[in-house]
Formats: sequence, structure tokens, C-alpha cells
Amino acid sequence: MTDYLVVGAGLFGAVFAHEAMKANKTVRVIEKREHIGGNVYTRELEGIQVHEYGAHIFHTDNREVWDYVNALAEFNRYTNSPLANYKGEIYNLPFNMNTFHQLWGVVYPEEAAVKIEEQKAVHAKAEPANLEEQAINLIGTDIYEKLIKGYTEKQWGRKATELPAFIIRRVPVRFTYDNNYFNDRFQGIPIGGYTQIIEKLLDGAEVETGVDFLSHKEEYLASAENVLFTGMIDAYFDYCYGELAYRSLRFETEVYNTENYQGNAVVNYTDAETPYTRIIEHKFFEFGSQKKTVVTKEYPTAWKRGDEPYYPVNDEENNALYRKYADLAAREKKVVFGGRLGMYQYFDMDDTVEAALNLAKDLL
Repeated sequence: MTDYLVVGAGLFGAVFAHEAMKANKTVRVIEKREHIGGNVYTRELEGIQVHEYGAHIFHTDNREVWDYVNALAEFNRYTNSPLANYKGEIYNLPFNMNTFHQLWGVVYPEEAAVKIEEQKAVHAKAEPANLEEQAINLIGTDIYEKLIKGYTEKQWGRKATELPAFIIRRVPVRFTYDNNYFNDRFQGIPIGGYTQIIEKLLDGAEVETGVDFLSHKEEYLASAENVLFTGMIDAYFDYCYGELAYRSLRFETEVYNTENYQGNAVVNYTDAETPYTRIIEHKFFEFGSQKKTVVTKEYPTAWKRGDEPYYPVNDEENNALYRKYADLAAREKKVVFGGRLGMYQYFDMDDTVEAALNLAKDLL
């Protein structure tokens, strides 16, 4: 009998497995995909570390988490400064004085604030009924129309007027000329990619890839004293209450025989007509100087069974359904649920590490 069977070799499962082994537990890790790493998996192509499942920039305010990952790899000083492309017009993100100057020609923060308040005053709703009304209440019409509306509708697959207002509770606005997307103290990307971190975390564990836990559920449950399940919680219970909703993604990756394709690591496409939401040029995550470049286009798609679930749809209906599954999970004798799919939450990487460490402290 293995002390712990960890289902899923992503960041959450790997951190927990590492902590379990430090506590002298025997650990077996199984993974449905053909590789470890989950969505933080990176692979080398043309000498460039490619973020296979979208851009992953590590950022945190948690010193313990930052020290934890830096003990596993050397991180560079990458700062996330994405751009927005709206029908060929380029704007800085997050919304800051550079954005406001590009939109309106204003130079001083007071001018930008006045412009935003003018638009909000004309169109604001006392009780926003949907995401569109809520966004305009927060930021006005110009920014909403050019930089929020099209991107959001592509991301969620629904009109902004059909999305609930609470999805966009706040919009980050800076009245400074600062293009750093995150406010966290610590930020960077591991030199040589994320897969090395997962490999170090799983060193000492028995690891199998390309195997499906749910196809042999009872057999796997019988093989371990304890189980950490990081897959979809509704799938574990055979969708007995129905499916939780997710959004999926499709990636198109190409190698170009040029040193520089778009001049930035991340460019968001915020108009409705462009079918993808962003283009990632991977070499710029590590300040690469390779003669070629690798570019990925990211297409949001509807999710159906068999697709990879990337984003939980945390509206009121789905959160209520998740609570029913969580009640079932609490009755499981030796299975705990973790990660974004097991807990039906969108986690940043630092949240994932912190949650896995906390679970390990509780159980071990």
C-alpha cells in the first residue's frame, strides 16, 4: 500500500507530493496527460522554452511561497507588461496613464480622471444589470468598448449584456505611467522553464503518465491509504448532480524564421472580429536572442466532456452546484480534493502553491 496516491502531476499535486515525501510518506503520482506539469508544463523548441498551455508569469506577495519556488529554480526579472491591439491600435495594459494618453491625448492624471468621470456620469446605472453596465460604471465607455467588451465576450463565449455584473467587480486603473501588470512584490519566470520545478518536486515519487484514474477508480483507491484528487470534482462523482461549467482553450503554435514577430511577450486582441484573445511570443519571457521565434495564438472555446477544462465558470448557479459536490467530497473517507479542478476555483500559481502547502500542513 502506498501512503499517498496523488492524482494529477500539476503544480498542486507536485507540491503536495514533495511535502508528503519530506514527511517520509511513500508517494505514487498518476497523470492523465503524457507529461508532468499540468498547465505550467514547458518544453524546449528552437532553444526557446514554450509555455504549452498559455503564458505563466509567477507573481506573489507571499515571501514564503516566493522562497519556496526559488529554491527549486533560478527566476529571472521578467515583468509582465502586455499590450492590447484593437483593430491595429496599440494600447498599454493595465489601464494607466500611457493608455489614457493613447486614447485621449491627456498628459496629467487629473485630466484622465475627469475624462473617465465624465463618461461614467453620462452612462452609469444605479443598479448594473449585467457586465456591460457594470464595466461602464467603473471605467466609462471608451475603455470598455475598445479594451474590455470584445475580449471579454470572446473569453466567455457570451455577450457582455448576458454576463452577470459581479464577474467584473473592479477594474484596475492606475493614474501613473506604469506598465507593470501586477502589483505583487515578487515576479519572474524560471530560467529554463517550469517543467524542471515539477521534476524536482516529484523526485523520489513513483510517477506514471498517460493513465486515467477514473477508468480504474476502485482499483486505484484500493492501492493507497490516502488519495489526493486534483481532477474535476464533478467527474469524480460521475456527474451525479450534473456538469459544472468550464471554458476551454485551443492553442496554435508556429515557428517563424525571424528574430522578432511582435516585439512583446503578450499582446491581447481586444476587438470582437479577431478570433483569438492573445498572441504569445515565448522567447521574450527569458529575454531570448535566438534567430527564430515561437508564437502561440490562444483561442477560447466552449467546453464539453473530453476537452481540457481551463477556467471554472464561477457564477451563482455553478458555485451552488459545486457546493453540492463539495458536500459529497467531505464524506469521502480517504480522498481529499485539491487544485483548481478539485476545488472549482481559478488559482494563480502562487495561490496553488500556498493552498497545496496548507493542505500538506493540515494532513501531514
